[in-house]
Amino acid sequence: MSLPPPLLEYCTRHPQIVTGRHCTRCDRPACNDCLTPVDIGSHCTECVRRARPATSERIRFWNAAQPVLVTRLIIAINVIAYAWVLTGTQLSSIAGSINSNELDMGLSQVFIDNGEWYRIISSGFLHFGLIHVGMNMLLLWQLGQLLEPALGRARFTLLYFTAMVGGATGALLMNPNGLTGGASGAVFGLMAAAAVGFQQRGVNPMRTGIGATLMLNLLITFAIPGISIGGHLGGALIGGAIGYAMLEPQWQRDAPWIAWVAPAICIASSLLFISTF
Repeated sequence: MSLPPPLLEYCTRHPQIVTGRHCTRCDRPACNDCLTPVDIGSHCTECVRRARPATSERIRFWNAAQPVLVTRLIIAINVIAYAWVLTGTQLSSIAGSINSNELDMGLSQVFIDNGEWYRIISSGFLHFGLIHVGMNMLLLWQLGQLLEPALGRARFTLLYFTAMVGGATGALLMNPNGLTGGASGAVFGLMAAAAVGFQQRGVNPMRTGIGATLMLNLLITFAIPGISIGGHLGGALIGGAIGYAMLEPQWQRDAPWIAWVAPAICIASSLLFISTF
């Protein structure tokens, strides 16, 4: 007696391919290329797609896995700006080694008097040398990991740029005719804010790495010539003030809106002060 020929099954998505495998979820025949291994068995392409979370949910998951997104973005902008600065044309007529891009981004009172207010921000992304940008970005990375998750992205961004404006104000006050730049003012603001935050929570900042780092950098500021003393002090003063408003423990906070109003007041006051120079 002859046996009936075996029943051949073909892949649902590739009808020309014979297969003996099935999706363990929908039981449809599928070839090896159409099956994805899972914890138990394998799923076909359609079942994998149906089991995938919605786009909004995937965005939410991705967002939750990025606790220092703003810090990363600021560092990336600084690195890109530094690379762009290196493409500038050397200006031999300007005292010192400086190029056209540095001149276009740098901060000086003469440019502010000319209405170039954008330099208050652009100068915060200008660095004079690899060590300059490297040290600032290292500190920014360390401080961002501490402060951004605690403050949230919006308040951390506000703290950073308010301290940057404070640093620019201090730089113009103490050296209006110089050409200054760097993220140091903003970074000093983050350091001061972190120190204030520890103090508000009953932790002596000098017993932490933050206090020692702040003191060491202040010592370097005064000990090494060519560093913007006004920029560092201005950023630290503004950052400490904003940190006091933002990092106050929740159980002591009577007016949470101060965390948003204080930066606006500091920025407006700084700009008004600069305009009166």
